[in-house]
This record gives sequence, C-alpha cells and structure tokens, in this order.
Amino acid sequence: MSKAAELAALIGSSTGLSNRNLIINGEMQVAQRGTVTGVTNAYGGPDRYQFSRSGAAAVSLSQDTTVPSNQGFTTSLKIDVTTADSSLAAGDYAMIRQRIEAQNLQHLLYGSSGAKTLTLQFWVRSPKVGSHICELYHDDATYFNSQVYSIASADTWQKVTLTFDGYQTTAFNNDNGIGLAIDWWLAAGSTYSGGTLSSNTWHNTQANRAVGQVNAVDNTSNNFYLTGVQLEVGEQATSFEHRSDADELQRCKRYFQTYNEPPARGVTSGGGTDRMAFMLPVTMRAAPSVTMSGTLNWYDGAAVGTITSLSATYTEPHSVEFDASAASGSSSAGRGMVIYNASADGTLNMDAEL
Repeated sequence: MSKAAELAALIGSSTGLSNRNLIINGEMQVAQRGTVTGVTNAYGGPDRYQFSRSGAAAVSLSQDTTVPSNQGFTTSLKIDVTTADSSLAAGDYAMIRQRIEAQNLQHLLYGSSGAKTLTLQFWVRSPKVGSHICELYHDDATYFNSQVYSIASADTWQKVTLTFDGYQTTAFNNDNGIGLAIDWWLAAGSTYSGGTLSSNTWHNTQANRAVGQVNAVDNTSNNFYLTGVQLEVGEQATSFEHRSDADELQRCKRYFQTYNEPPARGVTSGGGTDRMAFMLPVTMRAAPSVTMSGTLNWYDGAAVGTITSLSATYTEPHSVEFDASAASGSSSAGRGMVIYNASADGTLNMDAEL
C-alpha cells in the first residue's frame, strides 16, 4: 500500500490515527493464562484468542517469541498440535477465533445500506502450503463471510490482507453479547467444506464456509503462528496500531482477570468456611465465574489455612464474593483475614469471556 493511499484512508476514517483496531491484543502482548496444554475448546496463551474444535484434535496454546522480522512485533500466538486429527470426519473442524462485543460495533451500521467495509490484516506462519480460510461471523444474524488466503511457503511468515463488505440485512444487537467473530480455520470436514466458496459474500450455508481449507492439525509436528492482527473500518489496511502493554492489559481484563495474591479480605468464622470479597480493578463484561487453580492460603495474623475449595456467593462485573473452605488452620471467629500465596503456584481467576 502506498503512503498516499494510507494517508487517504486515515483522513477518511472516523477514528483517525488512534483506536482504529477493533481487535484486542492484536500483537499478543498479554497472556494472563500462560501456556495451556491439552486444549480442545478453550482460551489459552495470549488473551482473547479461543481454540475451538470438533473431532480428535488437541493443541497447546502459548505466547511465543517467534515473530516476523523487522515488523515491530515481539510476541505471537503459537498453536502447537499435541493430538492430531489426520482423518477428518464430516463434522470435524478446528479454528482459532476472537469475538467482539456487539455494543462495540454499532458504528459499523450493519443492517443498513450504509454498512461499513472492514479490512483485516495479520501475519501468519502455517505448517501447510495452500488454501486457508478466514471468515467473519455475524452472531446476531448467523451469517458468514469467508475468504481464502494462500500460504506460499510452509513455516514462513506471510502477511495477509482481506477486505470484507458490510452486511446490510441485520444489525448487531446493542448489548454485551457476541457481535462479530473472526475465525481462522485450521481444518474443516465436508460439513463445512463440501460446498462452493463465494469469496466476500455473506451467506448462511455451512458447507460454503471453509471450502479448500488444508488440514493444519493432521500431525503433532505442526505449529501455527499468528500476530499483528488488525481489523479496521475502510477498504485500505493502514499501519499497525501499536498499543502499550498497560493499555492492552486493561482491555483484556474486561474479559479475564487472574491474581497470584488476590486483594481479597474477609473475617474468619472460626470454622472451616469463611467469606471473602474484593472489588475488581477493571469492570468486567459481565458477572464473572470465579475459580481457583493451584494452592492458595489464608492468613489472619495468627493462623494459616490452606484453601481447599471456593464457591462464588455473589458476583458483579465490578466485585466478587466467595466462600473459601480451609482444610487446616481454623482460627478464632472475628479475625480479619487475607489470601496469600505460600507456594507461588496458586491463582484466583475471574472469567467473563464471550
């Protein structure tokens, strides 16, 4: 793209130089969950990216330092196939996706004659040459727009730019649910690939979604990488919008927050179960689910207890309250208590993902 065309695109955009990118964590800076193994349908590695599949495939999701040279990126999403699906059944599929809240897409004017064109750019490194499918999924309409990009050389970074027409028939709901998903297909059985691909055409036919998609999960030696993801209004891809780590972390915490030593406070009951609560520093998309992993402890100034389980009693997007059961260390009733991490392997997790 020429500098003149890029400048024209920026001048003509509604957002100018900042806030162009509708994607969160497009350069994979934030990875609160860390490496997650044995993934079949879950988030892991860099925040906001979900692996989804039907069939035998399983992967490890991680933040990696393998990146394209001289592009300003330092991290990528690595999808490492750990269980292959080499013989796809009709309904088998595998993809990586990011979902965007519907209320953040109202300016796209979907459902009207003025529906905005979107341009997607990303850097990809695939273990397979040939046709790959990337699609937009309009969740409120259950309509798809699929496009093919061709990988010329396996295990080599390649930049891809795709432009998608707006959808004029159905608007996005103005709520905090799923509005649009960006899906990068990794494999597709005949249920999703047995039809005819009409590039940049909105449709609701499952068989037309991923026609020609290569099988990138057919071998445990396969690694698929992604970084530099930007989705913006207009027909031209502009320079990637680099945001600070702090900015990107705040955006990610709307959907997931994890704490090694959560700022939870409570009062001991003198028994084995105690109620604790804390305010969330970033308001989440919805009331989160609350889970614990590893080992956490509570301390009241005199006694230490190991928390064996948690059960959420009251959650809001801005605060959580939960009962913590302790196997040992019961103290006198009425003492103030805090959570601390004696073994450094415990986390308290709040999840409000789409």
